[in-house]
Amino acid sequence: MDNQQKRNLTFLTIGLIFMLSGIEYAVILPTIWRYLQILEAPPYFLGLGLSAFSLSSLLTGPLFGLWSDRSKTTKTIILFSNLFEIVGNFMYFLGYSKWLLLGSRLVAGVGAGAGSSIFSFLTRSTRPDERAGIFAAIMACRQAGLLVGPAFNLFLRLCDFKLGPFVVNKYTSPGIFMCLLWVLLQFVVLAMYWDVPPLSSEGDTVMLEIKREENDEEEVPLMGSDDEPVHTYRAVNSDQSDASASSDMQPVHGPLSAPSPFKNFSASREFLREEVVVLLTAQFITLFNQTALETMVTPLTQRHFSFGELGNSLMYGLCGVEVILGFFFVRWLSRRVEDRAVLGLGLIICCTACIWCLVFLCDPRGGYEWELTAFIIGVFLQLLGLPFVAVSQVSLFSKVTAEKTQGFSQGVRRSVGGLATILGPLWAGGLTNNLYVMLGMMLALLIMITVMTVLSYDRLTEPRAVQSAQSCDSGG
Repeated sequence: MDNQQKRNLTFLTIGLIFMLSGIEYAVILPTIWRYLQILEAPPYFLGLGLSAFSLSSLLTGPLFGLWSDRSKTTKTIILFSNLFEIVGNFMYFLGYSKWLLLGSRLVAGVGAGAGSSIFSFLTRSTRPDERAGIFAAIMACRQAGLLVGPAFNLFLRLCDFKLGPFVVNKYTSPGIFMCLLWVLLQFVVLAMYWDVPPLSSEGDTVMLEIKREENDEEEVPLMGSDDEPVHTYRAVNSDQSDASASSDMQPVHGPLSAPSPFKNFSASREFLREEVVVLLTAQFITLFNQTALETMVTPLTQRHFSFGELGNSLMYGLCGVEVILGFFFVRWLSRRVEDRAVLGLGLIICCTACIWCLVFLCDPRGGYEWELTAFIIGVFLQLLGLPFVAVSQVSLFSKVTAEKTQGFSQGVRRSVGGLATILGPLWAGGLTNNLYVMLGMMLALLIMITVMTVLSYDRLTEPRAVQSAQSCDSGG
């Protein structure tokens, strides 16, 4: 089996990992509210339960990223992290108390922290011009899981039996079901995942070989060199040296003689640049708003439309269809439009959606039919903007941060997102009866990041492209 076949199977396995994370979310979210009520948990436990998963993911993401940057491997990391998903979901199945359920989401969240290693692998294994499309496809896999999840809920809600001393019902069955799926995924990773070399074509290998020979002959650092070839997989040229260029030629298994990727690394110099701050802010605000709305939706549909578990599952299924189509549209669009333009379009759609919800959902009037129509339109607009913002900011972030420390950088990015998914449910959980305040704050945040994006628009681009344009101008 050649490297291209291994690469394709590895990407397929990554897609399955993200699909399972979507399935887990889709089978647990519609029932966790009633599950907590049965365990006599106070209302704020809904926010705690949803935030616990993000908290542990926030803390472990950078650690997994450091591990992958130093080892240049991800297979072992994935196998290790999946063990936490297995244990966490089994704890959710036990469900003896509200505290055990809370702990189960904390443990399962540790497994999600390996996402930083996966995005690091994808950055090293893709060219900048194809990266947004591949990120869109991987994210679409998670949405496919969100689509398939409600279908599983249709039969999980019928469970009503005992498994030894354990009760299996529509509230505990999602835990044991996801536990079994994560166990099966372990075998898939063992059989179909390879830490393939980052280069995917002979042409790219030749290019890096030429660059390496030139560096060896000239013995000049790459930083600030005007003759550096443009066609490289590295995301930026911040403070990389010829040592980092040669390290790109090493196999991902990383020999002992390979230099440390964190040599001369400065977190402040890497993450406090204007374009990085804008992208991290976009990550925080969009996930804060998304999780706040998701927290609000279940109590809102129960109060205004009398939706039960079945109604919520069908609603999430339809939402999954829309988002999957959105991701594939963004995948097509990213080949023709710059990432920063896609980001701007997504933010405009999100602002429009928030204004609609603020106007029509806070004080609904006109009867059941109009309230339901206004709700559907609001949800549709919210989900429409999600793929644009999600794909563009991840793709841009991978291009404006150093590739050699991409695992740690992606861990920081996902930790910022994790913080947002913690605060979002907590914010919305206490304001389900005061939508004006909740949605007003969300709109203010969206307007802020839109203004930041406009002001920093010229810097939201791949540094290689900027250097090429500058050299052309000076040559002209």
